[in-house]
Amino acid sequence: MPARILSAALVGLESKIVEVEADISSGLPNFMIVGLPDIAVQEAKVRVRSAIKNSGLSFPYTRVAVNLAPCDLKKEGPSYDLPIALGIHLAYEGVIPEISLDSSIFIGELSLDGHLRKINGVLSIAMMAQRNGIKNIFLPEENAQEASIISGLNIFPLKTFSQLIKILNKEESITPFKSNPAYFEREDDLDETFSLVKGQEYAKRALEIVAAGGHNLFMVGPPGTGKTFLARSIISILPSLETSEMLEVTRIYSVAGMVAAHKPLIQNRPFRNPHHSSSAAALIGGGRFPKPGEISLSHRGVLFLDELPEFPRAVLESLRQPLEDGVVTVSRVAGSIQFPARFILIAAANPCPCGFLSDPKQVCRCTPHQVLRYQKRISGPLLDRMDLQVEVPRLDFAKLTQENVSREEIARIKDKIKRARQIQTARLLGKGMLENSEMNHKEISQFCAVDSEGKAILKKAVEQIPLSARAYYRVLKVARTIADLDQEEKLKTNHLAEAIQYRIKQMGD
Repeated sequence: MPARILSAALVGLESKIVEVEADISSGLPNFMIVGLPDIAVQEAKVRVRSAIKNSGLSFPYTRVAVNLAPCDLKKEGPSYDLPIALGIHLAYEGVIPEISLDSSIFIGELSLDGHLRKINGVLSIAMMAQRNGIKNIFLPEENAQEASIISGLNIFPLKTFSQLIKILNKEESITPFKSNPAYFEREDDLDETFSLVKGQEYAKRALEIVAAGGHNLFMVGPPGTGKTFLARSIISILPSLETSEMLEVTRIYSVAGMVAAHKPLIQNRPFRNPHHSSSAAALIGGGRFPKPGEISLSHRGVLFLDELPEFPRAVLESLRQPLEDGVVTVSRVAGSIQFPARFILIAAANPCPCGFLSDPKQVCRCTPHQVLRYQKRISGPLLDRMDLQVEVPRLDFAKLTQENVSREEIARIKDKIKRARQIQTARLLGKGMLENSEMNHKEISQFCAVDSEGKAILKKAVEQIPLSARAYYRVLKVARTIADLDQEEKLKTNHLAEAIQYRIKQMGD
């Protein structure tokens, strides 16, 4: 009689139940795996056979058929090793374990000696199990802490395949894993980077607005003026992740295989800084087993692109859709996969190849043609999506030697940003949004109404800067954030004027 074991498949960030059916029949020795398996699953035949034998058990010297259902779902990765080995053993021995197989999921990669290895995406699998009323998860020991993030599940950590067989045969007892509560306690926020920024009051004010509303920022200035340090300092003033955001971010890093086994819950906002030689696939995601790219790894955090014009044009253009939609779509022959990508984009660039165009202290060595060609590497549509665009000038001696901002002032700034975020969360409750930057035209019309004086300012900006339709709406969203920082319900002319001044003359076409 065939044995039926439940396992799980990862499809992007989502997980789906997979039934592993194993059947032993008479015939010439043959081991087949069907059900749309990929190469890694086909290779499981070698791992499973060796793991069973090296665990002191018998592998059937006859015809072995394994089916992974549903058959229209592509099965990828090594996590099916454990359920395949268990299914073959139960079918061959004719054993019916006392534990309910219909309410248990088995996942894990097997080594040739029968030990279990860590797999990716366990948090997504645990969340799926909870939704489907599955009570038990048997998995590698290294994944137990991660699975325990989800409550209401019995997590059984395993070291070896033979240990699982002994547990099912009642030869060995095991109690569900209990996580250490200390692993999930919020870490103290000790980052004071923002207080170390010298001068650059204009750019620091822009960072406050960015942190409060989740807007995008583009900084232009000569080399060594502190653009990179400014970008890194924003993490120290961003509000802490909410619990739901922690789960979102941890799921992404789990699928990417980037969570620590001892402390898997990611509590801090991500800051990603890919090199300008990164490919479009590295930024967007993909691969043989589709994994999130830098865009998704920055979800609910910051993606910093330093030396923006040095990135290939095609790579930069791939940012346009995620910046609008908050998701990145990876298309494949078998279908498309979506990863979340709601991030703050901070970009920095020099104004020309040598970096000293318009610098009062250094002479620019670039020809007009070189400057134009350099600036044209950044397209107008991408710059249009940068909500705030600021110049970061060279600092004089007085500003370089000024005192650091006090802890009290930093605490005041952080509290101001936190309150602005709370206002936005309350305003956008039930709309599937958290920040002003996420608002669409409907929300902008509802929450960013302007009076006649404000319309006059906007009219002048549209005609003189000029502002595109997209830039116009982004100005309104930035103005809404400035008003929230001031705890003002209505947009005033000073909010609009400040938002407009962050639209500097654009680089590129």
